[in-house]
Amino acid sequence: MNRKLVISAFCVLAALGALTGLLDDVGDEMAEKAFRRALVTFAVARTLNGVISVAQGTEVAVEPAGVGMNFTVGQVLDPINDLIEQFSSIMLVATSALGLQNILLNISEWWGINLLLLTALAALLASLWIGRAHGWQTTALRVALVAVAVRFAVPLIVIGTSFVFDTFLATQHAAATQALETTSAEISEMSRETMPPEPDPDQSFIDKVGSFIDDSLDRMNVSDKLERFRDRVSGASEHIINLIVIFVLQTIIVPIVFLWLLAQGLKSMGARALGGRPD
Repeated sequence: MNRKLVISAFCVLAALGALTGLLDDVGDEMAEKAFRRALVTFAVARTLNGVISVAQGTEVAVEPAGVGMNFTVGQVLDPINDLIEQFSSIMLVATSALGLQNILLNISEWWGINLLLLTALAALLASLWIGRAHGWQTTALRVALVAVAVRFAVPLIVIGTSFVFDTFLATQHAAATQALETTSAEISEMSRETMPPEPDPDQSFIDKVGSFIDDSLDRMNVSDKLERFRDRVSGASEHIINLIVIFVLQTIIVPIVFLWLLAQGLKSMGARALGGRPD
């Protein structure tokens, strides 16, 4: 009798979960948040990639005492440029995967799947409580477990993945994204600083000489600016790697782990139910 009551309670909870849509509502909200978060990160990556592409063509000419030297900002950005392009590709895949997750949620909420689940649960209950139905109880149980997996796997995986992200990864994600936005602004500022100023036709000769001296002194410090900028770019590489790890975990590894746990749980539940003696 205890076995019948446990399986019956499981059937009732599964039916209520399908009819009320509580898991679906939570899953939809979390999936939408994850998708928008990925879109924002992807936009940051594309913006940084575009800024770097523009800055790579910037050259700074310095001519102290008639000796010409050229500094190319792109030479400093070359090490990170390839990493940014790879990161953009990874973010495109991650964003697409999260968008697919939303579609799968909608499919799992389809009335046809609910009908399949309710029919399988009703057949299982009938096989439990009708004495002459023991012969097809095993088949009914297996079909019911498959229907439960089809109906609830995606919402449960989304909720579990979101819990892992909010608990362990959210702080790192926010810090890394903010760092990349700051780096993008710094690169843009550096590009503007290294561009030669537009000549003012209304300047007097003395003003032109003063501007030339000031500009020459500023350009003599370009190598120091580039060195400080190189340090900041190196720090951005670490944040990019962190974001890659975060989104690989969120879109691949953690969902696979939760899917495996769900499959093992349902398998164990079926084995225990089938191992019990009919009352």
